[in-house]
Amino acid sequence: MASRTKVTPEEALAYHLDPQPGKWEVVATKPMTTQRDLSLAYSPGVAVPVEAIAENPESAYDYTTKGNTVAVISNGTAILGLGNLGALASKPVMEGKSVLFKRFADVNSIDIELDTEDPDAFINAVKLMGPSFGGINLEDIKAPECFIIEQRLKEEMDIPVFHDDQHGTAVICAAGLINALKISGKKIEDVKIVLNGAGAAGIACIELLKAMGAKHQNCIVCDTKGVIYQGRTEGMNQWKSAHAITTELRTLEEAMKGADVFLGVSVKGAVTPEMVQSMAPDPVIFAMANPDPEITPEEAHAVREDAIVATGRSDYPNQVNNVLGFPYLFRGALDIHARAINDEMKIACAHALAQLAREDVPDEVAMAYGRKLTFGRDYIIPTPFDPRLIHVIPPAVAKAGMNTGVARRPIIDMDAYEHALKSRMDPTASVLRSINTRARAAQARMIFAEGDDNRVLRAAVNYQRSGYGQALVVGREDDVKQRLETAGLGDAFGEIEIVNARNTPYLQDYKEFLYRRLQRKGFDGADIHRLAARDRHVFAALMLAHGHGDGLITGATRKSAQVLELINHVIDARAEDGAVGVTALLHKGRIVLITDTLVHEWPEKEDLARIAVRGAEVARLLGLEPRVAFVSFSTFGYPVTERATKMHDAPRVLDEWGVDFEYEGEMTVDVALNPKAAEQYPFSRLTGPANVLVVPARHSASISVKLMQEMAGATVIGPILAGVDRPVQICSTVSTAGDILNMALLAACKVRA
Repeated sequence: MASRTKVTPEEALAYHLDPQPGKWEVVATKPMTTQRDLSLAYSPGVAVPVEAIAENPESAYDYTTKGNTVAVISNGTAILGLGNLGALASKPVMEGKSVLFKRFADVNSIDIELDTEDPDAFINAVKLMGPSFGGINLEDIKAPECFIIEQRLKEEMDIPVFHDDQHGTAVICAAGLINALKISGKKIEDVKIVLNGAGAAGIACIELLKAMGAKHQNCIVCDTKGVIYQGRTEGMNQWKSAHAITTELRTLEEAMKGADVFLGVSVKGAVTPEMVQSMAPDPVIFAMANPDPEITPEEAHAVREDAIVATGRSDYPNQVNNVLGFPYLFRGALDIHARAINDEMKIACAHALAQLAREDVPDEVAMAYGRKLTFGRDYIIPTPFDPRLIHVIPPAVAKAGMNTGVARRPIIDMDAYEHALKSRMDPTASVLRSINTRARAAQARMIFAEGDDNRVLRAAVNYQRSGYGQALVVGREDDVKQRLETAGLGDAFGEIEIVNARNTPYLQDYKEFLYRRLQRKGFDGADIHRLAARDRHVFAALMLAHGHGDGLITGATRKSAQVLELINHVIDARAEDGAVGVTALLHKGRIVLITDTLVHEWPEKEDLARIAVRGAEVARLLGLEPRVAFVSFSTFGYPVTERATKMHDAPRVLDEWGVDFEYEGEMTVDVALNPKAAEQYPFSRLTGPANVLVVPARHSASISVKLMQEMAGATVIGPILAGVDRPVQICSTVSTAGDILNMALLAACKVRA
């Protein structure tokens, strides 16, 4: 079981504060640079679509963002597990929900917090905003008001209204139950189901299961007062009464005897091992209380090895996670301009999720989770980061919407629709997720060489507290302690390990090792002592070379060339040793690797070929299928210039080597990256835009990276030092604490080709 990430209040507040407050911003999708642009965007040009929409309201989906925008709306009366803290306090959660829509399904979302607990006022406010949005996602509204609000809005609005706290949980629960019953060989119409927790999520779960075939009399609903039975008056309302049954059972303990399925959306510890023991063979237990389940998988399996257990937690198998549902439900609904999200669409979503879990899991998903995922008792629900979700779930939802008559604009070509959905995937997020998960599985002892830098210390603390492994910080104890206290991280001093020449028992071993390497290069004993005992970069490299750490992060305080020279005293990381610097640029959902950004000053054709091989290896380690372009100012021989000759010849070297990845060149950057420009060269061997660019020299690589970083705002990871025996990563002097952490994760994953 993976460890849970430790988050301090200071870290959480800093995350929401820097580099700017909040979690999202508005970005224009049209140019706004010239007077003509402004005339088209506003007056007078905007009058044309205004008149078109007035004449045909449906055209709002064509000329505005309505068709891809959802409002996330709350009044803050039931914020996560925190209760009624008010509308303003709910804003961080609603912003978070908004970015999840964008991250997982490319749905634009705006959070709206309404400062009222009056259902009528809430309903009227949402209704008045209807023209602005393609759908409404209600969130964190307490029961029973949430039932009233959702029902009224569904009746009075002509766009989808969906309370995710209810139906999101219900859909994922239903998907998991489909597969759990398949494994246990039972049918939904025959099983006895016990639900504990008759709030919004619980009621929605049982209603959806009944819509899928569960028998009313076989479904026993319990709340804090016990079983909800015919004739009970205490603590009842119309929504609970709809699920009352005729029974002599009065307590959860009595209801659990012989039960096939337990669904819990209640509180920690509500289910005892004795209750689980009393259940039917192959019991299904969905203990979904957060943050702690009604019973843990360990407790359940201790008494029933045949139990199939799911929880709401990410550190157990079979997580019931709403993010598997709501982004894709809305994606499918928006794409058919739906008037509603009905039961049929929710059931279609559940069946599609269940079917996906039964299919072979792609390697990149297994890589991200550090283990092979195979359909069975510990894998009945897909993982939230499965890249297939975006093109599997929305089509199923859209088809159900079209079949039930809620689609304004049905999709004609479903194959083309699925292809378009695949192109919406942001590969950067899945790559970073894969790196994070693999690093956490590796549990590497990471050496942070520059303990006198506050950014490095913050990265080291984050590495340790996020559960990636042990942070080893090279520095003086008193200095590190003072810097941590100044940064508000004083309590981390006892967590990270401080290492230096004074407290290590291995200094003499280090010096002897270093002397053997440098004695014929003009270094005497005094030089060796100064390097080993006083230079933190060399000391850290010696730690790594002796296995006293698993990876090394350095370079935040000195220029990379200087750091690389020092490291080479200990570890072979020169061009002639096969080392290459690969920098990853992440921008607008694209990842491009640029090589060589660190080692080779002016590579020749054989060097360029080796650089291409290293770049392709790094791409694969990041989960990308490499497409390598040798870029120049010349494309396939025009213009003819001696400077471009080596870029023309390097692919011929790869031809001789018989490598197993796509490559082509020489070509200009636009031909390498822009499909339209590439169409002029149908003979090109690249099947799509290049994701590894091999450039003529280190200076051109550096210029390209820094230009993209400064002008386009690209995220830069690297340079990644590849082709070195030990996991060493060199940061830049302008790295943020987040950049340094990313480099540490790469080192932990041994992304060094």
